[in-house]
Amino acid sequence: MKFSYVFAGFGVLVLILLVSGCTSTSQVQAPTYTYTPTVSLPPVTPTPTQVPFPNALAVNQNDQFGSGANQGQVTVYGYKVLSNYNWSSPQYNSNPYQQIANGPNLENGYTTVTPAAGNTFLIVFVKFINTGTNAISAPSAGQFYVYSNGISYKTSVINVPQVTLSQVPGTPYADLVGAGGTGAAGDVQPGQSNGLDGYLIFEVPDSFTPSTTYVTLNYENQPSWVLG
Repeated sequence: MKFSYVFAGFGVLVLILLVSGCTSTSQVQAPTYTYTPTVSLPPVTPTPTQVPFPNALAVNQNDQFGSGANQGQVTVYGYKVLSNYNWSSPQYNSNPYQQIANGPNLENGYTTVTPAAGNTFLIVFVKFINTGTNAISAPSAGQFYVYSNGISYKTSVINVPQVTLSQVPGTPYADLVGAGGTGAAGDVQPGQSNGLDGYLIFEVPDSFTPSTTYVTLNYENQPSWVLG
């Protein structure tokens, strides 16, 4: 009788242990991984900056054109930047020329010219020499352009003869070509002594950069010069 109770009690104990073991076992969830494949992208090649005049000459380099007896040489040999300029002329004291200048004479007969807001004046010095044996026509001032940041700028011509700029030595190039200049109707005789040496005035943005600014010439083989 006692054995039955002991056996029964042992069985109950085993049952309790089994139930207790099942309920105390914790379920651990397996970690979830997301697979991301590695994709090799091709290298990005930067787009090269387009140079508008890849064969541009440097300042003070000569452009030689023509052949035989009809040869010449053009050179852009320097430049100067001015926030304004003062000009005068022997003819300036007459009323008609004062009207052209839009104002009365200033001290010493000079008139001050200022650019538009955000602009500056770029003075470009050029030479033209006939290196052949025949007289040849020189390019006009209007055939020179300044090209900067995708925009072309025409030269500014003072419509008064024999102009003098107080800040710039020499003669306006426009005064050297045609009537009153060297030779008749722009014809230049052979020899360095007959050459043209003058300056051109351009009004450009004051943010211009010499290394990306060009002087171009619509003449013969279309030369160009980079300023920086």
